Amino acid sequence: MTTETLAWQKVCTKADLVAFSGIAALVGEEQVAIFYMPGVDQEIFAVANHDPFSGANVIARGIVGDLKGELVVASPLYKQHFCLKTGTCQEDESQSIKAWSIRFNGDDVELAA
Repeated sequence: MTTETLAWQKVCTKADLVAFSGIAALVGEEQVAIFYMPGVDQEIFAVANHDPFSGANVIARGIVGDLKGELVVASPLYKQHFCLKTGTCQEDESQSIKAWSIRFNGDDVELAA
């Protein structure tokens, strides 16, 4: 599915974001962790806020970084690393978190529904 055929939903504005950090947003009944990485090829990422290892909604509070050339967020509880593009866990590929398409539309932040 191309970005032109996706249904986009506004979740926040660019002013709500914190550079090189995450925020949590409630989209429907799902908590989404949104990360803003200015200067990176893809500046904004959206993954599930739910950590499958601890069962807590904490991913938005994780530390972002680069692990073997991939942008990741480290869970603040048990420190597993999740790829910001795909949601795959770097330490245990059998675990992953959902990743969404996300974009800027002017100053609005929109998530693919």
